[in-house]
Amino acid sequence: METRRKVGIVGTGNIFRTAHAPLLYGHPEIELVAACDIDEAKVKRVAAEFDIPHVYTDYSELLKEHPDLDIIDICTSNLHHSDIAVVALEAGMHVFCEKPDAINPAEAQRMADAAEQSGKLLLTMRNNRFRPAVQFLKKYVAAGHAGDIYTGRCGWIRRRGIPGKGGWFTTKELSGGGPLIDLGVHFIDVAVWLMGNPRPVSVVGATYTKFAQSTISDSAHSSFGEKKPEGIFDVEDLASGFIRFDNGATLQVEFSWASNIEEERNFVELRGTKAGFSFDKGELKLFTEIEDTLCDIVPKLAKDGHGHSEYLQHFINCVQGREEPIMQPVDGVHMIKLLSALYESARTGNEVKL
Repeated sequence: METRRKVGIVGTGNIFRTAHAPLLYGHPEIELVAACDIDEAKVKRVAAEFDIPHVYTDYSELLKEHPDLDIIDICTSNLHHSDIAVVALEAGMHVFCEKPDAINPAEAQRMADAAEQSGKLLLTMRNNRFRPAVQFLKKYVAAGHAGDIYTGRCGWIRRRGIPGKGGWFTTKELSGGGPLIDLGVHFIDVAVWLMGNPRPVSVVGATYTKFAQSTISDSAHSSFGEKKPEGIFDVEDLASGFIRFDNGATLQVEFSWASNIEEERNFVELRGTKAGFSFDKGELKLFTEIEDTLCDIVPKLAKDGHGHSEYLQHFINCVQGREEPIMQPVDGVHMIKLLSALYESARTGNEVKL
């Protein structure tokens, strides 16, 4: 039996309740000790639901009163990720942080520096790497079956799925942006990871805000965040772009909370010299040739999930010394630099070199 690790939760909204708590609550190696949220009624309600004995509305008080915590799990609005992570790392705690890593490259770098100096683990959410199809594809590509992956596209596009409209999701100061930073971090990460982690050298991006007044919703994801009817909406609702990498490969990207499409989709499509593949709405298809014949292959995989529990279990395994982290803090810095460059290109109308 491994050592039980004491955990403090900062941020007790839907992402904690639906994506983190299912694994952490009742886990034999985890003890949920304290929870914090600026909404006192919410944190008390969630603490009662998951048998968390200590509640706070100020994370600094949580850290001060529980210096023996092993892990801090951050599920707050994006703005606060870096501040909480740095303080927790400096206090000698491991940190698991929801995506995106931070709202700008400087804050992501500050997190990475704190992790290096503390010697503690910092892992940010990349749950889609642990979906069965993506795990299969990583092995398929590593074995050379796809050949040279040279181009592709990825995205997460919704018809009407603006999260927490008027709340922190749609307030740039708190979120850092709209669907590009909210959703883009997921599938750009999967695409680049499957491509072998080439480094981006230039980007062209465009952003649009066309549905800020819409009140229609057809996506379960719009339930995330707390809506505020008179709140702020100063982020994009659609972003598109083109990324060029140091190895000559390219990637088209599109992410939206709202646009006039048939239905919500999230997808990664990559093309290699030996095979290409499409992972779209949870279904994987491979496109190749066998004995001079074009072939479509549909692998039989485990039922598709979203990978949150698997990724959190990976984090626990790393803390316990059983596994090596699937990503490093510097990868988070590169991701935020890429997203920031796409925003800068959209702002200026020009190509941005990294």
